[in-house]
Amino acid sequence: MLSFNNLELILGGKILFSNVSLIIHRDQRVGLVGANGAGKTSLFKIITGEIEVDQTSLSYPSKLRISYLEQEVPGTDEIAIDYVLSGDQRLIDIQNRIEEAEKTEQFESLGELYALFNSLDGYSAESKAEKLMMGLGFKKSDFKKSLNEFSGGWRTRLNLAKTLMQPSDLMLLDEPTNHLDLDAILWLSNWIKSYSGALLLISHDREFLDDCVSSIAYLHRKSIELYPGNYSKFEIIKAERLAGIQRNYEKQQKEVAHMQNFIRRFKAKATKARQAQSRVKALERMELIAPAHIDSPFSFVIPETEKISNPLVALDEADLGYDTVILEKVNLSICPTDRIGLLGPNGAGKSTLIKSLVGDLEIIDGERNEGSNLKVGYFSQHQVDDIDLSMTAFHHIQRLDQTKSEKQIRTYLGGFDFRGDKVNDSIDLFSGGEKARLAFAIIAYQKPNVLLMDEPTNHLDMEMRHALTVALQTFKGAILLVSHDRHLLSSTVDTFYMVDKRQVNIFDGDLDDYKNYILNRTVSNYKAKSKIATKSINHENTKEVKNLKSEISSIEKRLARLNRKLLKANQDLSDPDLYSSDIKPDIQNLIKTQLDLTSEIEIAEKEWLIASSQMDELSS
Repeated sequence: MLSFNNLELILGGKILFSNVSLIIHRDQRVGLVGANGAGKTSLFKIITGEIEVDQTSLSYPSKLRISYLEQEVPGTDEIAIDYVLSGDQRLIDIQNRIEEAEKTEQFESLGELYALFNSLDGYSAESKAEKLMMGLGFKKSDFKKSLNEFSGGWRTRLNLAKTLMQPSDLMLLDEPTNHLDLDAILWLSNWIKSYSGALLLISHDREFLDDCVSSIAYLHRKSIELYPGNYSKFEIIKAERLAGIQRNYEKQQKEVAHMQNFIRRFKAKATKARQAQSRVKALERMELIAPAHIDSPFSFVIPETEKISNPLVALDEADLGYDTVILEKVNLSICPTDRIGLLGPNGAGKSTLIKSLVGDLEIIDGERNEGSNLKVGYFSQHQVDDIDLSMTAFHHIQRLDQTKSEKQIRTYLGGFDFRGDKVNDSIDLFSGGEKARLAFAIIAYQKPNVLLMDEPTNHLDMEMRHALTVALQTFKGAILLVSHDRHLLSSTVDTFYMVDKRQVNIFDGDLDDYKNYILNRTVSNYKAKSKIATKSINHENTKEVKNLKSEISSIEKRLARLNRKLLKANQDLSDPDLYSSDIKPDIQNLIKTQLDLTSEIEIAEKEWLIASSQMDELSS
């Protein structure tokens, strides 16, 4: 379907690709991985024509429909739902032609246009757009807002919904999980599974890649190698190849031995709780993939302070928020060695909770108590943005400890891949990922006894994410973590709390349970402090199930009748004789009948969805 033939690309005097040949087949799902600057986004721009190459280097069918997720979305007065609908441009064009034909009373073409509109599922387009928006975290109240009313991150989500709305044979997704929370990522990975075209995906989220792709295209050394399987399988193959070099093999064996020793120690103290057992499995996976990362440029640890308090920090019956209460009556204590992950929808108050624990946000009511030896390492995007740009990486570390020599500081920063002249470069030239790495270096150097981290993997590539995961595993202090990176959560966290509906409660399940909860949206099946489990259907439920089955059957029969009538109306309107007859019937009445039937079908479908959801809830 898509092929590169001896592709060569030179940008800014740098050779990105040389003699690259690659074929992407129909329905194939490929993850593009490689170091930053390897050419992943450039490859997308070659496909879309933004970067020109020799015409013989790229070939695909002329009618191939390509949808491409762009990162920047300007703020305009356009309504959000209309912006998403505009992803299906052909449908919009037909709608415009129908409106024009109605205005100019070109009735002879209306039947054909309506038939075409129906064949493209035009009547369900708005419902489809709404589902995409809701899956990505929007509320119904957002549908009619203008793009100007959304932040840049939410406009990026709208752009993703528009991309998914576009009919395509090939979808190009460049970091689609940027600006998404965990809930939206889980929904998106599930949506991609139902996509029928070919997919090229750039992502630094290994779990997301594992969910979505069946092949990995590895960009390195100015070439592209295609590997079968998902990202985890690719890592194992890569590890085997690295082991072919003796010095790599020896380094791998040391890394595996270190990992095995850590797993043994963790198993010895792990409980039988679902989260702890899930973490054991995650660590065992880490043992398998560790050899694939021995060529990583990152190697660091996060030492903890020797002094501790118990608890380190606690909230007692605390109301949290800004001008109004967002979370109420929160009771949460963080003790030494606690490893807590926060789950919950976007905007529920996870960041508010962390800021309140740090002390950056005063509590509205209740108490916040901190231990006498509390030493917080706090990471958030706010911290990254507040790094002093007038200082170098070297000076940021030097001002924390004047006793260290230049060599010691350079050695320390080298673990975060700041080497050579980079340690003295101006920080205002740093990328987002480099600033985040410096923020970690500053936090780690101060030896905290509790880490409070809000989305620490934003802007980080695969290797830095792996290094951070290993560092958090071996950190002996307490951790409270918000992250959309499932691999990081499952590998470093033992306990989950749900932040939702103004409450903070223990979630007694693992990430698989949470994924099912998000995809099913059966909130009533979840109870705080109890494991998600299959409920037995009692006598009363059985009676309700029978009633719902009867209702669903009745709706399905009504839908069948309505669809037959709609088919007849469409056939009547598409009949050429309708417009050539001397005695023309009332075409407007036929069109009205068609629209009324479509509306009735939409209402019936919604009734069916509600009844079916209720049935699923009672049966689960």
